[in-house]
Amino acid sequence: MGTLPAAKVERWQRFRDNRNKALAAPHGWLTLTSFQWLEDSPAAVELAPGLWSTDGTTASLTAVPADGLSLVESGDAVPATITAALADEESLMWVQFGGPGGDQVVVELARRAGRYAIRTRDAASPVLTEFTGVPTYGYKPEWEVAGRFEPYPEPVDVPIATANPLVDGVHRSVGEVVFRVPGSGHEFRLQAEGEKLGALTVTFHDETNGDTTDDWRKLAVPRPRPDHSVVLDFNRAINYPSAFTPYGTCPMPVKNNSLDVRVEAGEKLPASD
Repeated sequence: MGTLPAAKVERWQRFRDNRNKALAAPHGWLTLTSFQWLEDSPAAVELAPGLWSTDGTTASLTAVPADGLSLVESGDAVPATITAALADEESLMWVQFGGPGGDQVVVELARRAGRYAIRTRDAASPVLTEFTGVPTYGYKPEWEVAGRFEPYPEPVDVPIATANPLVDGVHRSVGEVVFRVPGSGHEFRLQAEGEKLGALTVTFHDETNGDTTDDWRKLAVPRPRPDHSVVLDFNRAINYPSAFTPYGTCPMPVKNNSLDVRVEAGEKLPASD
C-alpha cells in the first residue's frame, strides 16, 4: 500500500523544522544588512569599520585596534592590513566585530560577476530576531508527482539574470525534468542543475508568483533512479535567500522554466500571514 500519508506528513514536518532552524542560524541569510561593491581606493563602507578596497585581483582591509575587528577563522585581531583573493562566485566569512563577544556582525567578502563586494551579517537584525518560520501551504500529497530525467550529452551553460541587476549568472543545465502536475493537461520540461551525488535542483516560476509566493522558487530533486524516473515533491519547494533579503544575488530561472498553473505547495512569501 505504500507509505501512509501520516508518515509523509511527519517527514515533511521534520523537513520544515530543519529548514526553519537552518534559516535562523546566527549569521545566516536572515542577517544580511548590506551589499556593497568595493572601490579601487581605500574607503569607508556602511555598517562596518575599516577601510576597504580592491585592485581587481585581491581585496584589502586596513584597520586600527579601535575598530575592534577580528578574523572569523581564528578570532585574532586584524593586523594593520589584510588581503584575500577569491574566485568568481566564492565567498569568505572574513572578519567580525561588535556585541559582547566581538562577533555580532560578520563581514562576508564575496566575488560576483568578477567584482569584489562585502555583505554585512548582523545577528541582531530584526529579520532574524523576529523570525518565527516561513509561511507555507499545508502538505498536499497530490503535489508529489512522478517524472523522468532526460540528461543532456554534456552540461550546457545558460546565461541567466539574478536577484541583483548588476550581477549576471550562469545556469549549468545537465538535462530536463519532464512531468505533469495537477490542473494541467500537458507535460512540463524544466532544465535542471546537477548537485552532489547526482541530485538535481530545479528553479521555476509558476502562477502563484507575486501573489502568494515569491517571484521564483527552487526544488531539490533526489538522484534519478537507474530508469531515469524521479519524484518531484513540490511540498518541499523553497524560497531563495532573495525572498528574505534585498542583498542576495540568487539565480533566476532559465527561460521557459515556468509552469502555467498555480503550484499551491511549498513555501509562501515570507511576509504572508
